[in-house]
Amino acid sequence: MARYTKAVCRLCRREGEKLFLKGTKCVTEKCPVSRRAYAPGQHGQQSRQKLSNYGLQLREKQKVRRIYGVLEKQFRRYFKIASKTKGVTGHVLLQLLERRLDNVVFRLGLAVSRSEARQIVRHNMVYVNSRRVNIPSYLVDSADTVQLKLKEKAAKAIRENMELCKERTVLAWLEFDSKELAAKVKRLPEREDVRHPIEEQLIVELYSK
Repeated sequence: MARYTKAVCRLCRREGEKLFLKGTKCVTEKCPVSRRAYAPGQHGQQSRQKLSNYGLQLREKQKVRRIYGVLEKQFRRYFKIASKTKGVTGHVLLQLLERRLDNVVFRLGLAVSRSEARQIVRHNMVYVNSRRVNIPSYLVDSADTVQLKLKEKAAKAIRENMELCKERTVLAWLEFDSKELAAKVKRLPEREDVRHPIEEQLIVELYSK
């Protein structure tokens, strides 16, 4: 299964903002985005030229792709599905990304970052409707139940994550039982449930050319 394995802080610096790819580590003073607020590479410190319309669209697409940890081929497939689904294409695209199982684990505060949530799913800790699912891209649906079943050592790590993420509010489309480490999908996510500032219309324009 393909995934990005290089330094993630470079991705935040390239986009010129914190994407919180390392979770709580991104709010410290040691965050490279805070210390070096310019793009990575040999010419990163040179002043940025004004981006063209295409440049703005490309950067927005790359930002969203990196936030959710999705590579280009998979992201393009999500857009294709969204464009064929009834509704606003940009909103449907974000809904598909939010419904990913690794994102749900992250939204519940069981992992400090989406990459860690992906690892939790891959390590056979997550059950959907009482069936084990180890595919991070699995899409949850309305009325689904998501639960973690853990051994003692793993349970301790998850509880530590929950303590680190205690200020992160569980979104309205999820109902979470912290004692049972179980959640129910009350409804599909809506546009306002996506908290990161995203201009999805730019992505639609990019792929519609």
